[in-house]
Amino acid sequence: MPAFPLTDAHVHFWDPAAGGYAWLDAVPALAGRRGPAEFARTCGPVAVERLVFVQCGAADPLAEVAWVDGLAAAEPRLAAIVAHAPVEAGAAVEPWLERLAAWPRVRGVRRLLQDEPDDAFCLRPEFVEGVRRLERFGLSFDLCLYARQLGSVVELVRRCPGVRFILDHGAKPGIRAGRLDPWREEIRALAALPNVDCKLSGLATEADPRAWTAADLRPYVDHLLATFGPGRLLFGGDWPVSTLATDYPRWVATVETLLAGVSVDDQRRIWSTNAARVYRL
Repeated sequence: MPAFPLTDAHVHFWDPAAGGYAWLDAVPALAGRRGPAEFARTCGPVAVERLVFVQCGAADPLAEVAWVDGLAAAEPRLAAIVAHAPVEAGAAVEPWLERLAAWPRVRGVRRLLQDEPDDAFCLRPEFVEGVRRLERFGLSFDLCLYARQLGSVVELVRRCPGVRFILDHGAKPGIRAGRLDPWREEIRALAALPNVDCKLSGLATEADPRAWTAADLRPYVDHLLATFGPGRLLFGGDWPVSTLATDYPRWVATVETLLAGVSVDDQRRIWSTNAARVYRL
């Protein structure tokens, strides 16, 4: 385990009794409440100092923010919230962003791209304009997509130079199929832009969930290290979605193994201080 407490830059909480999560119907293994108490039980020997909550597709996204913000009273490690915002509304998203900005823990937004059938959805003029509005409110944008959408996302980031972007799950590369290209080249293009960071998260679920090894993930993690560098990578547990492929201590141990050649100072950046910078913890 890391020699110092880590910051988990990507955790989910939900309670179906408190709000609708229609997508859970298709994933019975994740059904039921997943909150701070359940998270604490899954950590085992891992010392987690701070948590960043990332939106979970609730039917009422603003109610989700209020619920998660309320959890922080009993879970002081919950330091930041990444909320949903309908940025595809263009300039009309501003009232929504004003409401989000009223919660001090809200530091960024995420509007899922992975399920959009149009891989260039994020380049529609209204979407680009909505993302640009984040700068006025000091909010970052989490990018959740599949590797096939990377080319469009590179262009989105180019068009919004004043917005800080965070790539979730390394853009979900085709690990199960051992597919590296064109993901490698497009990641290189994305990492060349100064306003984007990347999470080391969610990779086990892109591999064979029952048979993956650290060796399966190594080419992808090595490439993220080579392109983003230790100064722009953040650890993320992606709990509880990650439980479809791993338990929490195993994921932490796997990342530790894959970072074994990185200096202690750079490991500390990846495990903790980069998240503090990106999400202003």
